[in-house]
Amino acid sequence: MKRLQALLISLLLIALIASCHESQQDYQWSLPEGFPRPIVPVDNPMTEAKVELGRHLFYDNALSANNTQSCSSCHQQSYAFAEPKALSVGSTGQHHRRNALALVNVAYNKTLTWAHPGLTSIEQQLLIPMFGEQPIELGISGHEEVILKRFTSPKYEKLFLQAFGDKEPSFLRINQALSSFTRSLISIQSPFDRYAYQNDDQALSESAIRGMNLFFSEEFECHHCHGGFNFTQSTFHQQQRLDRRPFHNTGLYNVESHDQYPQIDTGLMELTGNAADNGKFRAPTLRNIELTAPYMHDGSMSTLAEVLDFYAAGGRHISSGDYAGDGRNNQYKSPFVTGFEMSEQQRDDLIAFLQSLTDSHFVSNPKHANPNLQ
Repeated sequence: MKRLQALLISLLLIALIASCHESQQDYQWSLPEGFPRPIVPVDNPMTEAKVELGRHLFYDNALSANNTQSCSSCHQQSYAFAEPKALSVGSTGQHHRRNALALVNVAYNKTLTWAHPGLTSIEQQLLIPMFGEQPIELGISGHEEVILKRFTSPKYEKLFLQAFGDKEPSFLRINQALSSFTRSLISIQSPFDRYAYQNDDQALSESAIRGMNLFFSEEFECHHCHGGFNFTQSTFHQQQRLDRRPFHNTGLYNVESHDQYPQIDTGLMELTGNAADNGKFRAPTLRNIELTAPYMHDGSMSTLAEVLDFYAAGGRHISSGDYAGDGRNNQYKSPFVTGFEMSEQQRDDLIAFLQSLTDSHFVSNPKHANPNLQ
């Protein structure tokens, strides 16, 4: 085994040290041997029937007040449950201010959304697209009775009966079923996984291996914010329960050189009121990153090459316009975003490595697909 491969596996195994045991549930996780199971709320255990009900709900426009949008409208399987838009648009046509995060291994996330330290469960987070009014996503608030009646069809009566023991729909049950389906979206069958965990030395190209070397090097420092088996610091699971809720200012903006992000979205500071949190956002997983463009919390970067050039520069300098300023000099910028020298070959190698995190099975898995098209 190559020395780097051995080091990688050692580092990853450190994160998997067992510290507790969770009772068995009526659900079979599709996980490689040695991988931890996600932590599941006691009051919403995983079951196959609940996941299946959640899948139907996830793809059903009937969940929006005006019958025009479903969860899958902004979280499309072919894009790793993200969407190819810079900013999301809700069911009423309202443009949002953030890019839709990919629903990849969210079962392992410590926090949800781009910048909220208090959202620590999928059940909590789902209340926002369901009932939120600023911005409106599904727009359920004020239309609860009408929407619930849509789920009294014979199909849904059978699905609710199988999942909950009776056919009565409720928003608590809808939330629990959607959470269960979302929690089931596990992606861990990429070429990198075959290389790192199945000892398949042929799974990665020479270019991807060189890129992996760079990714885990102290010179490039990518792994500090995108580390562990899920390629993000925000990880919480059965065998790792450290309460880490990291957020980072990456030097994307420095409006008028006043250490400010655009007022439309100042990130974590909106919740904490702490000026030092201006521009801080959660580092998302890099799994399937090739499929989830555009990038950053506001979808302001189109390609992986652009993202790598941004980090190599140590931030972004915007020379003109409303957001003019040199993000490289933002005083709240993460100490890990210092910039580095990068040749064209190194950029190509890093992109090859990031592409090796693409899980083709995940984006074509019929268990995750729209049941109405099967």
